[in-house]
Amino acid sequence: MACPICELRKEKRFCPAVHGRICAQCCGEQREVTLDCPSECPYLQQAREHEKVRSVGQNGNQIDRAALFPQVEISEQFTYEREHLLMGLSYALAKAARADRSLNDRDLTAALTAMCTSYERLVNSGLHYEQPLPARAQHAVAQHVEEMVKQYREAEQKQLGYSTLRDGDVLKSLVFLLRLAYSRTSGRPKSRAFIDFLQAQFPEKQSAVLTPQESGSRIIVP
Repeated sequence: MACPICELRKEKRFCPAVHGRICAQCCGEQREVTLDCPSECPYLQQAREHEKVRSVGQNGNQIDRAALFPQVEISEQFTYEREHLLMGLSYALAKAARADRSLNDRDLTAALTAMCTSYERLVNSGLHYEQPLPARAQHAVAQHVEEMVKQYREAEQKQLGYSTLRDGDVLKSLVFLLRLAYSRTSGRPKSRAFIDFLQAQFPEKQSAVLTPQESGSRIIVP
């Protein structure tokens, strides 16, 4: 039988996205482009294993350097000192993705980009103005992240009597996660590679928010 997508080539492999068999070429060309490929698809998993790491550039599937907020410097020492915060924000992203299964990597990068822009404005000028997001789902992602920032500050206040978290630290953490998102996603319209990466770090029934004293060395315990 002919592939139901191209209607030209012979169908050869089962596609869980269309609940039927399609040809190998359409599988490769339409994967995460027009097809909502589930994470458990073996062809998707195989493709991810052989994908090249995306590089910074201006053409094709390369990453636009300006999208990575290159003006924000993040040292290795910062990632070590703010490991708890980075884990907490990563968990917030994973939680948001679980709350709305229609989300894809582009939704997360859009939310992170808007938040980075808002925090950069706040750090540089002192003006607090939330960057508008076109989609309600993306706004929900930002709310999950902001709630985690609030919880982190409250945890520090409870343990130390004050919070050490500065807006500049939040900005760096958000930029760190944005860069991670761009490096993990395939760049295709419906890619969920970054989301799958996050959810693998925080299994659904094994994540909790704890105070520094309770967790020992981490706030977020996977």
